Amino acid sequence: MRPVWNDPTLKAGTRIRIALWLLDEVGEGSTFTKAQLRDAFPNVEQVDRRMRDLRTNGWVIDTNREDAGLAPNTLRFVKAGDEVWRPGASRGPSTLSSKERTAIMAADDFMCTVCGIAGGEPYPDSRAGETAQLSVSDRRGGGGGDEAAFRFATECKRCKAGGAAAPALDGVLTTVDVLDPAEREELARWIRRGRRQPRRVEQLWTEYRRLPVGAREAVAERLRSRA
Repeated sequence: MRPVWNDPTLKAGTRIRIALWLLDEVGEGSTFTKAQLRDAFPNVEQVDRRMRDLRTNGWVIDTNREDAGLAPNTLRFVKAGDEVWRPGASRGPSTLSSKERTAIMAADDFMCTVCGIAGGEPYPDSRAGETAQLSVSDRRGGGGGDEAAFRFATECKRCKAGGAAAPALDGVLTTVDVLDPAEREELARWIRRGRRQPRRVEQLWTEYRRLPVGAREAVAERLRSRA
C-alpha cells in the first residue's frame, strides 16, 4: 500500500511527500498551482526545486514551457514515474559518475539539447554576462519515437529550471510557415529525434571554446589562411 503524503508518522523527505501529494491530491492529468504546492508544504524552502527533482525519476510535470495553454504559475501533473517512496528507486542524474556525465555531455557536443547554447557561452539576452552552465537531466517519459533511447540529456541551468519565457504558439507556427523546405525537414528530424542535432560548424564552435586560450589562435589563423 502506498503511504499517505501528510501522515505525521511517515519518515520521508519533502520530495517523496510531494510525489505522494501529487498522486493523492492532484491526480495524473490534472493541474495545480505553485501556490497550492506551497500551501501544502509550508515553511519548506525551495519546494519548487524539490518538486522538479522528481523529473529525474521519470515524473512528468509540465509548465507553460511544455504546454503553452498553461498559465505562468500553473502546472500539469502529466504522469507519475518511479515509486520514489520505495527503497531503490530508479537511478537519476545525481547518481551518475563524473565519467558518465562527461560522456553524456560529449555526446550532446557540450550544448544544451533544449536551446542549443554551448557550455560557458553568454546568453544573448543577458546584460550581466550570464553564461550557460550545463548539467545532465533525466528526460525519460518525455515523448515517443527515438527519444526513448535518450534517457539522459544535457541541459543548461535556465532550461532545466524552466526559467526561459515560453514563446507564443501563434508566433512559432507563423515562423514554421516561412521555413524553406530544407529547414522544415531539419526541424522535423529534430522533433522526431526529440533533440536538436547541431550542425558541423556548431560542433566546431563548442570544441573551439573548450580549447586553451593559446590554442584558439591557431584555429583563427587556420581560418584566415583558408579565406
